[in-house]
Amino acid sequence: MKILATKDDNFFETFDPILNRNNPENEEILETVSSIIRDVKKRGDEALFFYNNKFDRIKSSPETIEVTKEEMEEAYGSISQEDLKVLKLAAERIENFHQHQLTRGWFKSDESGVLLGQMVTPIERAGVYVPGGKAAYPSSLLMGAIPAKIAGVSEIIIVSPMPDGKMNSQLLAAARITGI
Repeated sequence: MKILATKDDNFFETFDPILNRNNPENEEILETVSSIIRDVKKRGDEALFFYNNKFDRIKSSPETIEVTKEEMEEAYGSISQEDLKVLKLAAERIENFHQHQLTRGWFKSDESGVLLGQMVTPIERAGVYVPGGKAAYPSSLLMGAIPAKIAGVSEIIIVSPMPDGKMNSQLLAAARITGI
């Protein structure tokens, strides 16, 4: 193992390539992503289903893209009690933490009768992207969905890759725990 120290003469020359090794500044990647975005802007859902088929190897349509309650219940029942316990504990801790961030509006009149205040209104809808292709991250789902629920967002949509049409059971269980 190589040890770097900030006092070394060549620290920045050695550390900079390490720091930027995952930099998405690759022109080919940027062009590919830009091309996909342009296509989706142009063709809408048709393009989304095309890329869903291409990257997740699943034939999707408006009728099949949403996970059913039955699929969610089946996934919830399929994970171990230990995993379920961990997910519930994490959800509880995340909720307890974010309850303290909740901001309420306030109003008062100043000495001359002018009404002062602040109105806090949640957005109507939120989308939560949850990585789930090569690995599942139910914590991302919990940490995205729970604060939105606490804030009062009325519609929360979760999206996640479904390689070969398989949704990760832990992600679905986490979604069920949040009520999404």
